[in-house]
Amino acid sequence: MREKKTASSAETGQPKATLARAVSLHLEGKTSEALEQIQNLADAGDGGSELYLAKAQMEFDLERFDQAAQSYAQVLSMNPNHGPANFNLAVCLERQEQWPEAAEHFRKASEADPKRADAALGMAVSQLRAGRAEAAMEAFEKVLQIEPDNMTAIFGKAVALQNTGKLDAAADLYKTLLARDPNSEETLTNVLIVSLARKDQAGIRDYSEKLLALRPASQLALEGLATSAFAEKDYEAAAQICTKLVETGKDKFERWFNLGVALQNCTRLEEAGHAYNEAIRLRPNAAQTHFHLGVVYQNLEEPDKARLSYERSLQLDPDLHDALLNVAILAEKQGANADAERFYGQLLQAKPELAEAWFRLGHLRLTRGDFPGAGEAFRTCLSQRSGWAEAHLNLALAEWKAGDLDSAGKSFQAALDSNPGCTDAIRGLAALAIESNHFDQALDFQARLIESGERSPELFYNTALLLQKTGQLDDAARLYNEALAEREDFPEALLNLGHVLKNQGQQEEARKCWRKALDLKPELAREYFVQ
Repeated sequence: MREKKTASSAETGQPKATLARAVSLHLEGKTSEALEQIQNLADAGDGGSELYLAKAQMEFDLERFDQAAQSYAQVLSMNPNHGPANFNLAVCLERQEQWPEAAEHFRKASEADPKRADAALGMAVSQLRAGRAEAAMEAFEKVLQIEPDNMTAIFGKAVALQNTGKLDAAADLYKTLLARDPNSEETLTNVLIVSLARKDQAGIRDYSEKLLALRPASQLALEGLATSAFAEKDYEAAAQICTKLVETGKDKFERWFNLGVALQNCTRLEEAGHAYNEAIRLRPNAAQTHFHLGVVYQNLEEPDKARLSYERSLQLDPDLHDALLNVAILAEKQGANADAERFYGQLLQAKPELAEAWFRLGHLRLTRGDFPGAGEAFRTCLSQRSGWAEAHLNLALAEWKAGDLDSAGKSFQAALDSNPGCTDAIRGLAALAIESNHFDQALDFQARLIESGERSPELFYNTALLLQKTGQLDDAARLYNEALAEREDFPEALLNLGHVLKNQGQQEEARKCWRKALDLKPELAREYFVQ
């Protein structure tokens, strides 16, 4: 029978001696050497959880967080509810940005010691960094139950509220923090971001100015001041601020675009055009930028460039309705009426409620002789804007040219109802009455024109003709003379005045009028014999 071997006192004392040397080395600041001693013990299988706690601490001190995490995990394999090990493992995971895992071990540490605020705070911050804002908010609440004045927890809760869209509550917490520390850049930065999201113009200006006072080069603060200037329509101030932003961010599209908008509103058009072109260089497919550049070129009276910009914006975004309207108006001004009609048609397919576009389309159709099409466009226009006198007038012209005199008369009357002082409507009604041989009605309308203060020689002449046709020779002679008072060399008025004078027995005066009329316009000789 073999004799059982027992360990000698020297052998059993070896691990303790090694551990003592390790502690001594650690106290001397020789952490690497101390860790080597501990590692030897661990490799030999000597020691329990205390050994791995010591090993983990030294690895942590040496910023070997991955190794420290493994050592703390070894401790937890022996004692899963070890609070300090859970906490320290969480810190190691936190240092490695393993947020969900860190949150879980902070939770376990907090459950092991519910009054430990730093464990609850670690859990809250890790949940927040893991993108779990709702869970983070609950954890921050737990911290504040333990330490109501914990500034980090208040700040973290504000961030969690901000991340979940509870902006008003977040703003209130940030204001609480600023009351305690008005010069906190981090708090000012966050409350400014919240103010921008809330469109709180007073807050945007206030926090931007305070942040800029602390950090004069703050881009966020400058952007806040620019936003405030735009909201207040102080475009000169906006242009100055945007210029500063561009100087420090020449590769940022938004800054060039905003500078362009500010300069455009200051009517500094050439500078605005440069800014928009820089924005397009950085983002060639920005449809709105091409549109704004088109407006600038149009105001600079460079129609060809404007049209190219508008058409490019429409290639990028066919639903850019302002661009369609502007390019249609521009094409119309350039005399490219077919293109203008096409653009108006595209616009009205998308926005059939635009009365102005229907009016312009009707005018173009009227110009090219499409009277039924013009009438349809003007009627649609009036269905959107019933009291538009000019649309009624143009509809009347389209109906008249299409041969529908009754409808034309109603439309002229509708124009007059919409605008009782509309002399064009009265003139149209008078012309319709003459064409229909309703001379008495025509005279009434002509009289209204004269009463309205109109004194054109044509009006007096046309009225005199009506009076002459209805046998009212004295009044006819008076109005022919009114026409000649406005225009001495009016041959037709002289010719017809001569006929009236002849019928009144004033032969010599009649001859004088005829001679003068024929001197001015010899071709009137044929009409001399008509009377």
